[in-house]
Amino acid sequence: MTNGKKIRAAQLEDLDEILEIYTYAKKFMVETGNPTQWVGNYPQRELLEEDIANQGLFVVTEAKKICGVFYFVIGPDPTYAIIENGAWHSDQTYGTIHRIAGNGTGGVFGAALDYCRSQMDYLRIDTHEDNKVMQHVVTKHGFKPCGIIYTDDGTPRIAFDRQEQ
Repeated sequence: MTNGKKIRAAQLEDLDEILEIYTYAKKFMVETGNPTQWVGNYPQRELLEEDIANQGLFVVTEAKKICGVFYFVIGPDPTYAIIENGAWHSDQTYGTIHRIAGNGTGGVFGAALDYCRSQMDYLRIDTHEDNKVMQHVVTKHGFKPCGIIYTDDGTPRIAFDRQEQ
């Protein structure tokens, strides 16, 4: 628990609230100069249902209300197999944080990071070149830039990692 926020596995009955958070996050990204990272209906309901079935989607709650969402998985991420213009700081087993979003209340990233750090010492994350807000947040929380990776659709992302001392 961080600042009154708790983490729990997402459930199918959470999907409508989760989709509202992603809608808010997409609007925020557009307003802060990042209009192309999550376009259309991404992330799709079907993807989130799969994430829940795989027990990788988590929600951040405060006073039992969902205020954030993220995907977390431990083990190799295919999109991280090739990195350009740099290198990962370690080749040990890692956890990956994907699709993190909040409803604007703040503290979601810190709470999610605390949870992920409790599961794995070495973490990776990536974000779009235009997502200056997320770049600031990840570096503020100790992540270091590593290079460029490419998502499944071939678009580049700035990759970061963080290793506990």
